[in-house]
This record gives sequence, C-alpha cells and structure tokens, in this order.
Amino acid sequence: MRDIEKDLELRENMNKIVLGLSGGMDSATLLGLFLHENLEVHCCSFEYGSTHGLYETKAMNAILAHYEKKFPNKIKHHPINIKNIMSGFSSSLLLNNEKEIPEGFYNDDNMKKTVVPGRNLIFASILAGIAESVGATKISLGIHSGDHHIYPDCRPEFVKALDSVIYLSTDKKVEVISPFLYLDKASILKIGYSLKEPVPYHLTRTCYKNQEDSCGKCGSCLERLEAFKIIGKKDPIKYEVD
Repeated sequence: MRDIEKDLELRENMNKIVLGLSGGMDSATLLGLFLHENLEVHCCSFEYGSTHGLYETKAMNAILAHYEKKFPNKIKHHPINIKNIMSGFSSSLLLNNEKEIPEGFYNDDNMKKTVVPGRNLIFASILAGIAESVGATKISLGIHSGDHHIYPDCRPEFVKALDSVIYLSTDKKVEVISPFLYLDKASILKIGYSLKEPVPYHLTRTCYKNQEDSCGKCGSCLERLEAFKIIGKKDPIKYEVD
C-alpha cells in the first residue's frame, strides 16, 4: 500500500484531479488549494437527499462561480443525483427520515445520528469512475481529523483502505489523496486564508439543519465557530442566533 500521508508528493507531475465539492469549508479549501497548484479540478457535487442539501447546493454554486472568475477554464462541474439510491438509508441527516438534527459537539454520542451509511464509499466510487473517464490520476475528499470520532468513513484506516481499493479497481490508474486527513478545522482555515486568493468562507455552508440561516447549535456549526475563534477571526456567515 502506498503511503497516502505523502500526498503532496503524489500531486507532483499531475495536471488534473477529481474532487468531491459539498459547499462546505473543507472541500472549498481543497478546491482553492488545487487551483493555486494550477490543476484542472473536476468538481463532483452530490444531491443525496440531505437535510441541508438545498443550502449546500446554493453555497456550492456560489463557490464555483467565485472561482470560475478567478481561475477561468480550470474548473469542470459534474452534478450527480443519487437521491433515489440513498432514499432507503437511515440517518438524521436525510430528509426522508424526518428526524431531528441533534445539537451539541461532535464528541457527543448523539451526533452519531448524523452518520449516513456508506456515504464516502459511494462518493469515492463515483469520483474514481469520473477520474478514469477524464484521465485524472487522483481523487480527493475533504476529510479532516474532526470527523474521526463520529464518522467511520472519515478515519485514516478507512482512507488507506479506500486508496488501495480505488487503486486496484482502476487497474492502478487512480489514487486517493486526503491532504487534510490529520488537520483540524482551524488548521484548514489557516491554509485557506494563506492562499493568494483566500477561500471565500462567506459563501460556504456548514450547518446540518434545513433552514436558511445556520443554527449555530449543531455539531457542525459549533466546530466551525470554534475554528474561527481559534484563529482569531470572526465567522463571516449569518447565524440564527449571533
């Protein structure tokens, strides 16, 4: 198995990459990072029936529009609808379940209700298929250390196994890289703000709830707010309760 922790080296001598883009902070930062490395980025957005899907999509479209002006001809968008496929899955993060989004920090047990079974495995399989089709040798997910406790498909052992599976299933043509795997959200923010064209975090969407303004109470919101506090910046988005 190759060491995916050396993914900076893996990005040498490549000209395109396939990225899962959600409209959130982490994937938006990855997009900015890859564009600054002069890569052609194939962005895959997934409609899968999530509670916050409408607002994530709006954020994702705004992020794409922002970067398409800054980096013309460097972005390709692949919208993917798998809502019907995931309609029978059980998670509070899916609209069809009609369950309350839990509030509290990510290390609280109730946040496990937001796990969507098989989500990153499904996403990565589609990313790999697109990578083979467009001639890209790498796919990337915005997985970070804050996800490890709750989400089994965000842990290092999963990503390492996923890399091996994708590598073999594509006849050794496609690899998985995850630059933020061991970083927390504050560290990701620092990267985003350090770029020549800082990541437009005011356009991103993090909240899990089905509402226009971010709630500021769910695990995703609390982690985001804490990250901005750590780096000494004010979160530029609007919250239900400021």
